[in-house]
Amino acid sequence: MTAIIETGSKQYLVKTGDKIQVEKLAGEVGSVVKFDKILFTSNDKDFTLGKPYVAGASVEGKVLKQGKGKKVHVLKFKAKSKYRRKIGSRQQYTEVEITKA
Repeated sequence: MTAIIETGSKQYLVKTGDKIQVEKLAGEVGSVVKFDKILFTSNDKDFTLGKPYVAGASVEGKVLKQGKGKKVHVLKFKAKSKYRRKIGSRQQYTEVEITKA
């Protein structure tokens, strides 16, 4: 079974057994996360398209780890005024393994 889920204002195409990195979710490592915003589901023969979400559908996953992504650098520069700033940030993420799609 295949599904398109929405979490953190992003959409992910998932199947059972997939590992995805999503924006940080509340939950300990090993806990179960339930995704309720399902946009599309598909079996071998049928598919269901939501308007905007599929009613009664859900996808479950297991939290594998909480982490931080690579550092993103932002440089600010203004010519002829000796203004230079370097700022960096790391986006937090949660790695989830889909157990039931």
